[in-house]
Amino acid sequence: MLRTRSPVRPLSHLECDAALELCARDLPANVFAASRVIEASRTGAFGSILAHVEDGELSSLCWASANVVPVETVTEDRSAYAERLRRWRSRCASVFGPREAVTDLWGQLEPAWGRPRAIRASQPLLATTTPPSALGVQLDPRVRPARPDEVDRVVPAAAHMFTAEIGYPPYSGSGRGYRSAVAGLISAGHTYVVVEEGEVIFKTDVGSLALGCAQLQGVWVTPRLRGHGLAAPMLATVVEHLMAGPAPMVCLYVNDFNAAARAAYARLGFTEVGEFTTILL
Repeated sequence: MLRTRSPVRPLSHLECDAALELCARDLPANVFAASRVIEASRTGAFGSILAHVEDGELSSLCWASANVVPVETVTEDRSAYAERLRRWRSRCASVFGPREAVTDLWGQLEPAWGRPRAIRASQPLLATTTPPSALGVQLDPRVRPARPDEVDRVVPAAAHMFTAEIGYPPYSGSGRGYRSAVAGLISAGHTYVVVEEGEVIFKTDVGSLALGCAQLQGVWVTPRLRGHGLAAPMLATVVEHLMAGPAPMVCLYVNDFNAAARAAYARLGFTEVGEFTTILL
């Protein structure tokens, strides 16, 4: 049988500029991948960034590591990625990204990968370029980047948020790897907190930062203080800090059923610019 060469292969370091141009077509949707391309250009580790290339033309990307994230794909591209990924089930914890792309890709992977833990079918993708203070939102002066010596204070908050959001703890047995991941975000200046009497009562992380866009993740307020209107001023302060520095655009995505969070984000000026789907494995 004649076998044709797959158009999917790891991204080359010579294609980084083209890859970033691809991501910039829809920056809020693709900032996760853009940040990984930039990191790979520094480290030379391109193995997790798959590229769809035909006749020398880069048409799409797919990040494939602990997460699978399609970038600017069309139906034909997704079929080629699925063929490559079918044997990778044990490596992956989720598939997420633009709803149409994820739904199509998952439909091709599910027969080989099996039933998922959960499907978050509708997650509005929100973005803003307006400082919340311009909308009359008060800022909370207590918000600041977490310090490296606060890792052990941040880990319980991060783990609580993860468990509530995903439905299972972020680690079992030793938490060394998870602690290292939290420490890495803090070291990069990507974790913001409010600490009172030694307790973290608010935290959020910049999960991705590239091309002037920051994507927030892990927004969390300690349960005993929820429902008091504290989240909006705290998160507004983070947004203002990012807009004054590396990211004139800030984005995030949220479960469609989380009415309280969506109301808070709307108050801060976030508007819907797309829709994500997440498959939890």
